[in-house]
Amino acid sequence: MFHHLLVPLDGSRLSESSLPTAARLARKAGAVLTLMHVVERHAPAAVHSERHLVNAGEASAYLSEVVRMPVLAGLRVETHVHEAGVRDVAKSINDHTAEFTPDLVVMSIHGTGGARRLLFGTIAQQVIGLGATPVLLVRPSREGAEQMKEWTLIVAPLDGKPVHEKSLPLAAEIAAAFSCRLHLLMVIPNPRELTGSEKAASVLMPAATRIKLEMDRAGAGEYLSARATELNASGVKTACEAARGDPARAIVRTARRLSADMVVMGTHGRAGTEAFWEGSVAARVIARSRVPLLLVPLRD
Repeated sequence: MFHHLLVPLDGSRLSESSLPTAARLARKAGAVLTLMHVVERHAPAAVHSERHLVNAGEASAYLSEVVRMPVLAGLRVETHVHEAGVRDVAKSINDHTAEFTPDLVVMSIHGTGGARRLLFGTIAQQVIGLGATPVLLVRPSREGAEQMKEWTLIVAPLDGKPVHEKSLPLAAEIAAAFSCRLHLLMVIPNPRELTGSEKAASVLMPAATRIKLEMDRAGAGEYLSARATELNASGVKTACEAARGDPARAIVRTARRLSADMVVMGTHGRAGTEAFWEGSVAARVIARSRVPLLLVPLRD
């Protein structure tokens, strides 16, 4: 499943909320954890209302303390400080994925000021846009970072396109490792939720559009049933569902209804903040969901 997990930390307690999930995955897979801090050039005096790590010495001392946390007990944990101050922390993280070749980057996402600002312009969003390594985003839990229930269900959204099936093997592998059920989901939009040329066509030909969407839903059911049959035959307990509505809202709603422990989905990781947010289902799922979200970069 995973051999090496990279966990960037900025020195704040909020960033450490990714550690329990990273530790759980590493423990199950027997993977190495590398905790990393990138020294930021002209760093602010505080981050998330906590003192910022402003030099390599402070960062090394901090990571040495983190290694001794009980949540990491028994794991093989390494640390790395990028000592030369950088302006672009996200780019530095992605440069380190080329150096360390991790299977997964695990990061906390946090922020205030509305859903759009949660990731807009932040390091987590940029890492997704720049990188080719899967990224697991973990939001701090209201109940506390160390409260970890057993995982029982993973939601895997698909859209029927072969390129998006690239996220499915990883979802199935995690489900098998943790004896989870897998729930495949495909969302067919309603006419009012269409965009671009499809929206224009729905205005000109509303009846034909409704018929097409109903046919799409029927086709989605057949497609999902075939994938579920294959996965069940491989030993992964899999159910499937074809829903109607806005894709991002339906994914979040389904994950909440089923009390899912993780959502695994593909993303094209469009570079640039505006490109990422414009029409991106993944970005809107991130903004609305409290469930850990594993994004698998897709390249056509």
